[in-house]
Amino acid sequence: MSPQAALRINMTGLDPDPDREADRYQAALEMAVYAEESGFDVVNLEEHHCANNGWLAAPLTLASMIAARTKRIRISVTALLVTLYDPIRLAEDIAVIDLVSRGRFIFTAGMGYRPIEYHATGRTWSERGRLMDETIETLLKAWTGEPFLYRGETVRVTPKPLSRPHPFFLIGGQSRAAARRAARFGLPFYPPEHSDELESAYLAELERLKKKGFYMHPGTGNSMVMVDPDPERAWPELAPYMLRELQEYTTWRRAGVPRPGEEPVVSIQDLKEQKRFEILTPKRCRDQLISGQRQVAVLHPLAGGIPLDRGWSMLRRFSDEVLRPVRGQHGGSR
Repeated sequence: MSPQAALRINMTGLDPDPDREADRYQAALEMAVYAEESGFDVVNLEEHHCANNGWLAAPLTLASMIAARTKRIRISVTALLVTLYDPIRLAEDIAVIDLVSRGRFIFTAGMGYRPIEYHATGRTWSERGRLMDETIETLLKAWTGEPFLYRGETVRVTPKPLSRPHPFFLIGGQSRAAARRAARFGLPFYPPEHSDELESAYLAELERLKKKGFYMHPGTGNSMVMVDPDPERAWPELAPYMLRELQEYTTWRRAGVPRPGEEPVVSIQDLKEQKRFEILTPKRCRDQLISGQRQVAVLHPLAGGIPLDRGWSMLRRFSDEVLRPVRGQHGGSR
């Protein structure tokens, strides 16, 4: 399979000046358009609420804007916190995005791991499992376009999506309960980190229930990348922005709620050792993709508030010096 290129947009690095924050959101949209023109495969969005560092709180809104400005590139939300939405409105919104994008929108359904997000959206944290089941069941029924019983009344949701049998989505999570839920609904299961135990639990439950589905293996060698001709010089410049993003993430740790990337990050050395971000020369990044050492290059040019001109320079350098030569090696395939 041809190496993949992903543009990550999560809007961390909140600027206190609304004018400058508007510039950042406009740049994010323009970067998505540029990524399509340059041959990227997917734009990855995320969702979090009540984040001091910004984080994208309205991924469906931004996804719809990207869908309206592009024709080919896939648009993914990993993860969409479906339990925080009204299920009927969520079905309607996703159906519209599916139509506008002509089936290019995909998402991983998650329930999150932060009680404050439930409080802020009027949901009950202790009911998150029930909410997840109800939401998934409602989405699947709503997207048939046929009337169905919803909370005691018959409803019909329009418009009907273009994608059949429904917009493509996966169930996310890092627990046996999540694996069993995915199998019960006959949906793909996508944990943030690979686990033999979870894979076995999911496949066993599929077999027991006589359902069809598949386990999506998180790719190897897919840490977020920055490209720079002189990585050692770039580390002190870019590390504060990477740390700004990751340090907030680590404050959301909650006992009993498993999630990836729990290691503390306080220094450049931590960043280098954990390899959640890497700064590579264009040649090294290119060689990793061509050799298969890296399956997906995830470019994150606005991480933690990286200045716009710096983010654009990395995006253009990656497109010109990494992606185009790699596509040439693979016959221009995507």
